[in-house]
Amino acid sequence: MLKLSSAVFLLSFFSGSAYAAVTVSTPANSSTVTSPFTLTANASSCSSQPISAMAYSLDNGSDLATVYATYIQQQVSASTGAHTVHVKSWGNKGAVCVTDVAVTVSSSSGSTGTGVPSGATTVSSLQTMTNWKGVHDTGTPGSSSGSMSVASSPSRSGSARKFVTSFSNSGGERYSLTFGDDTTSTNFLYDTWIYIAGSASALANIEMDLNQVIENGDTVIFGFQCDGYAGTWDYTANTGSPAKPSVHWQSTGVACNPRNWGANAWHHVQISYSRTTAGVVTYQSVTFDGTVHPINKTVLSAFQLGWGDVVQTNFQVDGLGSGGTNTIYLDETTVSRW
Repeated sequence: MLKLSSAVFLLSFFSGSAYAAVTVSTPANSSTVTSPFTLTANASSCSSQPISAMAYSLDNGSDLATVYATYIQQQVSASTGAHTVHVKSWGNKGAVCVTDVAVTVSSSSGSTGTGVPSGATTVSSLQTMTNWKGVHDTGTPGSSSGSMSVASSPSRSGSARKFVTSFSNSGGERYSLTFGDDTTSTNFLYDTWIYIAGSASALANIEMDLNQVIENGDTVIFGFQCDGYAGTWDYTANTGSPAKPSVHWQSTGVACNPRNWGANAWHHVQISYSRTTAGVVTYQSVTFDGTVHPINKTVLSAFQLGWGDVVQTNFQVDGLGSGGTNTIYLDETTVSRW
């Protein structure tokens, strides 16, 4: 459960960073191409670090080409149908930035079916990225520790991220991933599949957040969780001001308890939200296993944390009771923004 103390930890972790997105010139996102097609991309910096290398991969495959430069141009061969081209850059101290481009080879592009416009920036397969980090959320009681690995089973894509979280006294472990920057996008769709292995009886909350530094330097926290205590989907709100924040969870009124999801099965979660230039967030809807639940709650969720430019996601697992272990898998995790 995200508390202001969590934000303070993240402030210390990200202070001074400035992530720069990879720019893909061709092909255009959601375009129709023929095979082979030309991939052209460049990156000027990543987390204020000079670029040491760039690479690209297709769908969930391994890197197909790596260049030790700030510019990449390759001919890409792909089968007929829909594909995702992942273009990556690395800073000279290990920072990672990624931009995804969706293409359809020798076919019309069609609709995404999710309300995401064709010009949106989409980064998929977030669960496979290597720069995930875990830490106990000091906003929860007790203690926690966690381990992560990439697993082929259970999996939908062939590469799911496995989170094993041990806790005492209802402690929670927060797993975080930084995957670029974008100060201007104001609409977002968070889309993932979640699998609870074994029993869910020791599971209190599952939290899925997105954090964005916006043009005025404030950090907008899109906090969202399935709350097993309240039995509802909750969202975060700053009931103070960006300079003097007071962060609280508020109920959407839509029922949710992770202990009722059903273990040993995949569950599909899609969360839609938007913001104003002042960091006022509207939580629009949550879709769970294909059922859309309108929310339409608008709150301030901007904080003056002093972060560098960043787009970051958190996946948090909170335990329930005196102690135990929860094993959860995350797959096909995608964030679209426009």
